[in-house]
Amino acid sequence: MTAEDAQTFARCMRVHGVAVFPADTVYGLACEPNAPEAVERLYRLKGRSRGKPAAVMFFDRELALAALPELGERTRAALLALLPDALTVLLPNPAARFALAGGSDPTTLGLRVPKLSGDLGPLADVRWPVLQSSANRAGGPDPRRIEDVPEELRRGVDLVLDGGELPGTPSTVIDLRDYEERGTWSVIRDGAVPAAELARRLDQAG
Repeated sequence: MTAEDAQTFARCMRVHGVAVFPADTVYGLACEPNAPEAVERLYRLKGRSRGKPAAVMFFDRELALAALPELGERTRAALLALLPDALTVLLPNPAARFALAGGSDPTTLGLRVPKLSGDLGPLADVRWPVLQSSANRAGGPDPRRIEDVPEELRRGVDLVLDGGELPGTPSTVIDLRDYEERGTWSVIRDGAVPAAELARRLDQAG
């Protein structure tokens, strides 16, 4: 992965293309989150129902926080403690930002800010948020190598970025929708970050 690769990826997003790219967990599909035709194409490639949500990934935590001004102080403190990492954080989204990613519930936003280092480090300079989902057919295994991405997906996208072999464990999904008012949270899907580690960080965040 080079700086030029990251720039090509950003350009692909700006022109409403669809790309296969490496994240800190598994390979994903990405597109511009506010472009209906690109989102529809991504879902069609996956064979995924439009009623099911996807996540919006920012490659910089501060950009993510700036894009969600409605978040309360307590939730922002939690995000500072949790991100970046191999997490998908479910957040309240009363303004229905990035509504195309919400599936049947645009008032909930799934947020990703990956921890990018080593070979994937150049992606951290991408300033463009993306709608993303794992680069598999709906219900299929999560791909840790580019050759694990189904061939029909690789043929159907505009750009394929090879980041080598990835960890292969999907992100942990944590629900913070009630965190601001009640201080409660739950793990919706076990994944790369253990629940005990989440509890430790949130305790420290107060």
